[in-house]
Amino acid sequence: MNAPTPHTPVTADEESVLADLTGMLARLLEDEYGLDDIEIGMRTTFNRDLELESIDLVTLAGLLQERYGDRVNFAEFLAGMDFDEIIELTVGRLVEYVVTSLKAGEAS
Repeated sequence: MNAPTPHTPVTADEESVLADLTGMLARLLEDEYGLDDIEIGMRTTFNRDLELESIDLVTLAGLLQERYGDRVNFAEFLAGMDFDEIIELTVGRLVEYVVTSLKAGEAS
């Protein structure tokens, strides 16, 4: 599975963003843990299902920055949450945030 590159056009819809995130997460999981066939969907949790640690979220923030530039600020997104929200964070919630951020960027 190929992860999107900064040169791939960005589409601000849930399906495209989910595909982008799935590629990023698959790359992260494969590089870090040798997992390359994990199912990732909107209800997948970063903590329970993917067992990502805080350093993995830092890596994911870098991948998001690489893909979407300054329009998506993952650190700011997480900063607005309490600990329990971060523990329960789903791929779907991040997809919604990215879509909203991209659409806001298009409007400005």
